[in-house]
Amino acid sequence: MSVDPSDVAVVGLGSMGLGMARSLLRNGFAVRGFDVGAAALQALSEAGGIACRSPADAATGAAIAVVVVVNAAQTETVLFGAEGLVEALPAGAVIISCATIAPHEAKEFARRAAEKGLLYIDGPISGGSVKAGNGELTFMASGSAEAFAAARPALDAMAGTVYELGDKPGIGSSFKIVNQLLAGVHIAAACEAITFAKSLDLDISRVFEVISRSAGNSWMFENRIPHVLAGDYTPHSAVSIFTKDLGIVSDIGRKQKFPLPIASAALQLFIMTEAAGMGRDDDSSVARLLAKIAGLDLPGTGEEN
Repeated sequence: MSVDPSDVAVVGLGSMGLGMARSLLRNGFAVRGFDVGAAALQALSEAGGIACRSPADAATGAAIAVVVVVNAAQTETVLFGAEGLVEALPAGAVIISCATIAPHEAKEFARRAAEKGLLYIDGPISGGSVKAGNGELTFMASGSAEAFAAARPALDAMAGTVYELGDKPGIGSSFKIVNQLLAGVHIAAACEAITFAKSLDLDISRVFEVISRSAGNSWMFENRIPHVLAGDYTPHSAVSIFTKDLGIVSDIGRKQKFPLPIASAALQLFIMTEAAGMGRDDDSSVARLLAKIAGLDLPGTGEEN
């Protein structure tokens, strides 16, 4: 089969995947996409892509397949399940797998893809939905030189920075899980800090202004606390994402007998927030949980003091 290197399949058209598809389209790629949600498929069509009925349909004629789903189970289904990508992609095509998964899972998926004559980039991403739409994501990627050569045009369209971290799948996922440890801890700390400020009867908008220009600031404080101030918990990144990702961190630490006391405390806050019914809400909802426990009113949660 003759394959056009500008033909890309994107499977998973959530806030990240749709932005990535739009970046590819803006850079001249022909994008065929699949998502389980009708609204996401409609949005892809409106952006100039082709909405498909399955991962296999999206893979028709594609030189590159970008998988932007939530977890390892979804990645496995998209790749190897009924109407999955692997059976439909032409030999020599490259898969860019972007979900945050355990390193051993990335290695196994790459091995199974290689048995079908496919290349594999273990390429988890960071940067959020805005950077996805602007083609400014960070890829923490690993794979063979041949895989990087095949994936490079699409990576350049979607990324501001591509870190080539090694020649074996699993390395990229290891880097990403370190990032997620920090990201989860920073979100939990930011939510704790702003709720603590509320308990001190401070103007939390003013607290945000001061701290975001002081040594206590973090990227997550600056990015997430505006959600709290607005009382808007639309899920740019859901609580359940960090229940999953810090769960992976915890599993690895337990297996390696490596202590993770701070990450473990953050994980419990996300689990509590999800258990309180906020799993699909924005991860800054940890602040809502803490406010509820302390009997405080944050914007959007009740009458403010």
